[in-house]
Amino acid sequence: MNLIKKMLVAPAAVLALWAVTAQATTNEAIAERLKPAGEVCVMGEECKGVGAVAVAAGSAARSADSIITAHCSACHTPGILGAPMIGDTAAWKVRADKEGGIDGILATAIAGINAMPPKGTCADCSDDELRDAIVKMSGL
Repeated sequence: MNLIKKMLVAPAAVLALWAVTAQATTNEAIAERLKPAGEVCVMGEECKGVGAVAVAAGSAARSADSIITAHCSACHTPGILGAPMIGDTAAWKVRADKEGGIDGILATAIAGINAMPPKGTCADCSDDELRDAIVKMSGL
């Protein structure tokens, strides 16, 4: 009988240790999933990590080609509703003369014109990114 108890105690002990370890891992995994994804910052108070986010966002400037491909080409490649076509420098020059140069075209693009919404379909584009895209599309 003593041998049977020894044979039963060893697997029971291993099973108990495994259960404790599994529970600890589960609790840690749950805590990891439940941790906050961000933090709320109140104006006038210090907010940790905002500088790092701003630096990361600023360094991720997109190229004019990627913006044109993703946001401008749908209308400016075929010239939908009178949009000046990509590479048609003469049409862009007429628009630039009417609006006051590249700065005028940029202001119009930011505000929106006719069927084009403000900033086209690139609401998160910076003014510099839009300017680069306009210069690239227009050839001016």
